[in-house]
Amino acid sequence: MKKLAGSYETLFSRRALKYRAMGLHEKELTEKDYRDLILDEYTFLKRPVAIIDNKIFIGNTNAVVAALKEAL
Repeated sequence: MKKLAGSYETLFSRRALKYRAMGLHEKELTEKDYRDLILDEYTFLKRPVAIIDNKIFIGNTNAVVAALKEAL
């Protein structure tokens, strides 16, 4: 997923409740930090994630949903 998305930061959800609770909004996170946080706590993975024909669709914004529908 990281290879398709380009970075772990793209896959990371800043809306997760633990993001603020852990004080992460006050820190500068590295790619390794994003990776470790996603692996340690599933809520940090931005959802939904769909992979179709080597294209990745991350999140549920109107633009992403429209692109996903078009890909289907």
